[in-house]
Amino acid sequence: MKWRTVFFAVALLCMFSVQAAVAEEQKVEHKNGIVLAMFGTTVEPALQGLLNIKEKMEKAYPNTPVRIAFTSNIIRKIWQKRAADPAYVKAHPEVPPEILHAQGPLATMANFQDEGYDTLVVQPTHIAPAEEFLDLSSYVEALAAIDTIKERFKPFHRLVMGRPMLGTFGTRHPYAEDIKTAVKAMQQDADRAKKENAALVYMGHGNDYFASGGSYLQFEHEMRVAYPDVLTVVGTVEGYPAFEQVLAQLKHADIKKVVVRPFMIVAGDHAVNDMAGLEEDSWKSMLEKEGITVSPYLHGMGENDRVAEIYVNHAADAAADAGIVLK
Repeated sequence: MKWRTVFFAVALLCMFSVQAAVAEEQKVEHKNGIVLAMFGTTVEPALQGLLNIKEKMEKAYPNTPVRIAFTSNIIRKIWQKRAADPAYVKAHPEVPPEILHAQGPLATMANFQDEGYDTLVVQPTHIAPAEEFLDLSSYVEALAAIDTIKERFKPFHRLVMGRPMLGTFGTRHPYAEDIKTAVKAMQQDADRAKKENAALVYMGHGNDYFASGGSYLQFEHEMRVAYPDVLTVVGTVEGYPAFEQVLAQLKHADIKKVVVRPFMIVAGDHAVNDMAGLEEDSWKSMLEKEGITVSPYLHGMGENDRVAEIYVNHAADAAADAGIVLK
């Protein structure tokens, strides 16, 4: 009887050991990564706005790989062409390989997954929740919805997306608070305009097919509340509010001098040409034609550390909401 008891105990112990070994073999180690989804730019000095955000994200999470993805097909093709040109690469040592060989968000996420990273936070550097943000959201939501018969074979354990600078719809993170946070980050712009005794004019990108103007106008309103000594006016290259609305406000207030700066992460082609260019249809030229002195500030908002921190914090919120621990 005693030997039967011992045999049963040994058999039971062996069974538990085998089950534990199988469970250990099937245990999945989740690896985290961050994708910074940026429209991109082909203007070399403007890259600093993108790289500054990446630097701040890496500093916040030194043990989590951070990779840049360019959402613009046109911009990626230009960089691919430049990367294949030895003369260009030699002439521009300041351009890092991650820019020369930047991929789209789908490829960047796929590469992460192929390397065993199954938990990703995609943080866009968009300003408003408009067309590009919603397109990227569709990509992320579609990939996150992929299911498999055995859960451990799902391509992604967690795949989530952060908010643009001016926030987005939803109750968890009120967009109005995001706008006020952005306003606080712009204090140096208001101070610069006040020092020059000028109004502050922002040029945003905008969209002809999506109503993103409301976010811009609410930001404009909050800037005027926070910095009443400076008239802030926001316009866009495409859509509403357009240059005509900007000019009308300046003339109504009898403004004679303005500081203009891109309401964009980078001071790229739009800033250099459409905003501050010498062509007769640039904002600078059209404002000067109306007798307004123009002082361009050719720096992308990504170069502002407080703006960069907004994107770091939005990535942190997205991770926390999904139970992801970024390190």
